[in-house]
Amino acid sequence: MDLDVPDAESMTALGERLAAVLRAGDLVLLGGDLGAGKTTLAQGVGAGLGVRGPVTSPTFVIARVHPSLVEGPPLVHVDAYRLGGWDELEDIDLEATLDEAVTLVEWGEGVAEGLAGDRLEIHIDRSHGGDGDPGEVRHVHVRAVGGRWDESALATAVRP
Repeated sequence: MDLDVPDAESMTALGERLAAVLRAGDLVLLGGDLGAGKTTLAQGVGAGLGVRGPVTSPTFVIARVHPSLVEGPPLVHVDAYRLGGWDELEDIDLEATLDEAVTLVEWGEGVAEGLAGDRLEIHIDRSHGGDGDPGEVRHVHVRAVGGRWDESALATAVRP
């Protein structure tokens, strides 16, 4: 499924809509260049899940747990940018919370797929204007992997 997201507010809203279909045990991998909107999407997911915030980039702490304020699942927000691969990701011991939380891994492409057979893979690309400057529009590709996801229900939930 592909979406065009025109601005940061719309990216946050996409995260909120996505949160409505997430449940404990779900793994979401976010990919895209620096500044693409991964953390903005994560902030929307956090708002939609009703977790304690603020949801900020966990680049220097690697992983941050945001407990639920509404008796839902916590959000485990991970930044794999500085990790050297699977061994370092495994050292974080995400398996301990994977079943009870929504786990969202920024820079997770090529690193975190082994955490779960069922997952959402979301890649965000920035558009570029004719003069080479990045535009505001983001192209978001959502790929459901595994039997957990009904793609038509997912598409209905995340489209504005």
